[in-house]
Amino acid sequence: MGLKTYGPTSPGRRFRTGAGFEELTRATPEKSLLVPLKKKAGRNSRGVITVRHRGGGSKRKLRLVDFKRDKIMVPGKVASVEYDPNRSARIALIHYADGEKRYIIAPLGIKLGDTIQAGEDVDIRPGNALPLESIPAGTLVHNVEFEPGKGGKLVRSAGNAAQTVSKEGRYVVLKLPSGELRKFHHRCWATIGQIGNIDHENIRLGKAGSKRWSGWRPVVRGSAMTPRDHPHGGGEGRAPRGMPPKTPWGKPALGPKTRRRRNSDNMIIRRRK
Repeated sequence: MGLKTYGPTSPGRRFRTGAGFEELTRATPEKSLLVPLKKKAGRNSRGVITVRHRGGGSKRKLRLVDFKRDKIMVPGKVASVEYDPNRSARIALIHYADGEKRYIIAPLGIKLGDTIQAGEDVDIRPGNALPLESIPAGTLVHNVEFEPGKGGKLVRSAGNAAQTVSKEGRYVVLKLPSGELRKFHHRCWATIGQIGNIDHENIRLGKAGSKRWSGWRPVVRGSAMTPRDHPHGGGEGRAPRGMPPKTPWGKPALGPKTRRRRNSDNMIIRRRK
């Protein structure tokens, strides 16, 4: 994939770059794999905003992507490579031999007409899915399961790949894109190859409007607010914070841990930091 540049017809377009879509082979999605996607605007089931600065954005439909890859030993042919507005990676439409159609995340180098398969002893080829115990050390993988049978949860965005490092009894050590070394159960499945659309990280939006189209609303500095709206607000002129950084509700914003303890932390061999 190459990047598309724009003529400097306005300040917003002068340094803007966009995705090239040369690898796409179909413009319209498969209707049987589309479901409506209602906008949440950062609100939870009670209507309370739990993620700030979200809302608006272009209308989308959700593509049902197969992260479980549970069509064991059923060969499938790549029918098209398509754009998905809900993720940075491209998706590939697979026509399986039994007549079923499914989307998968498109790995780098996958082409129209290629055959993919999931199974214990399939070839180590981009797009094929295997349990980690069957994947040789040094292989690049993506769409990695966190727990056996739960479907791929990790390494699913454009250009990413994890690498198998070693096997230790019932566990396989992977090096994740963040640099973290972590043990996974040997029965967790993963898909071979690096995810495509590797130039996604080099895209420059160019203007604020592009961010709004993605569903992001403006972020205002706390120091620009009044004291009733934010702990950093108030003062004459540009005032320093005068306190450790806080959220609008007075919770410490830097330093204190905010994540709950996870039982899987003992699987981390080397942290990303």
